[in-house]
Amino acid sequence: MSGAGALASFDIRTWKKAGVNLMGTSQAEHGPTVLDSTDVAESTGVEIPAIAAGDLHAAPAAPTPDNKDVWLVIPVYNEAQVIADVVEHARQTFPNIVCVDDGSRDGSAAAIAPTGAHLVQHPINMGQGAALETGLRYALSRPGAEYFVTFDADGQHRVEDALRMLEVARSGQADVVLGSRFLESRETVPWLKRFVLKTVVTLSPTARKLKLTGAHNGLRVLNRPAAEGLRIRMNGMAHASEIVGKLARSDWRVAEIPVTILYTDYSRAKGQSLVNGVNILFELSLRGRGV
Repeated sequence: MSGAGALASFDIRTWKKAGVNLMGTSQAEHGPTVLDSTDVAESTGVEIPAIAAGDLHAAPAAPTPDNKDVWLVIPVYNEAQVIADVVEHARQTFPNIVCVDDGSRDGSAAAIAPTGAHLVQHPINMGQGAALETGLRYALSRPGAEYFVTFDADGQHRVEDALRMLEVARSGQADVVLGSRFLESRETVPWLKRFVLKTVVTLSPTARKLKLTGAHNGLRVLNRPAAEGLRIRMNGMAHASEIVGKLARSDWRVAEIPVTILYTDYSRAKGQSLVNGVNILFELSLRGRGV
């Protein structure tokens, strides 16, 4: 594989041949403690409510120029209309991006090809959770990778929010930083989306345990230890609740900060529906993970 900025096509079957376990085990159960938000603010200058904390880990690695120690992981399914613009804009700040084409049928892979992003392809649609797991395992294999940002393909996430979240992670105050559209949010969240997402949080014991305002925002930043320890086993949309559950049972320090979600006509058309929310809750109940 060539370095950052070059196209790399990597089939999921190659991962399996290489012995990479894409559906690994969860974290051991631990009880999180509370991290005072003033500690985070004093170190980073970012006023945030800190959610959960464990004991301090080793000091974070020193930042590299131009965010070369950061990898954006973008799950992609039928986003040919917008994915090239999303990647090209993000690469102005983050040179290392891996897009996981999750069995798209609309030419998404062809749209990604000229952008300079790395391309990993699932031969069939496996779900967003599976795409994130594939992307994280790929990014972890790249030399110098220390921080990992999960980023949506539909243009809803802002690079400037990812940078603010990365600043908190680099400070060493948090291992995982979650974005929330419900903390000091200035945008108008569509009422149906707000209802669905708030319902998922209300019915999630671990989201309540961490005092999260949201569980299904795809914008996250993880340091290397957290990314290595996180193994996503729910292939579909319920992976977000699974992640929250694993965070609640881990000793990783977790912070949630406000972000702005960009609602365009395109993203609204593809957004979370009530049916999707019901499907998430149904999948969680079948899995019985207690998330």
